[in-house]
Amino acid sequence: MAHFVVTGKYTDTALKGLIAKPDDREAAARALFEAAGAKLLTYLVTTGESDFLIVVQTDDLQGVLSAMLVAGSTGSISNIKTALAFTTAEFIAAQKNASAVAARYRPPGKAA
Repeated sequence: MAHFVVTGKYTDTALKGLIAKPDDREAAARALFEAAGAKLLTYLVTTGESDFLIVVQTDDLQGVLSAMLVAGSTGSISNIKTALAFTTAEFIAAQKNASAVAARYRPPGKAA
């Protein structure tokens, strides 16, 4: 199953709402991703460029995209970024595969 890392920012309106009525956004995010066919693995509130970091697991990229469209359409979050992430085992497999791929690649300026 693929892993996706999702980050974003809460809008000023969302932050005002959270101050007025504190809310468990992890539960809301979990319900959203489950409805889209994904499993929420991690939900963290962060400082800096993003206000939250979410890790989800799914085989359905369209489901993750659908969840992001729904969340973004509410106007409560912005600057949504989604990145495909890999486990260590997947990265090791890619490294091994790279050896075979490298043998067939000709860099610019090199004779065939």
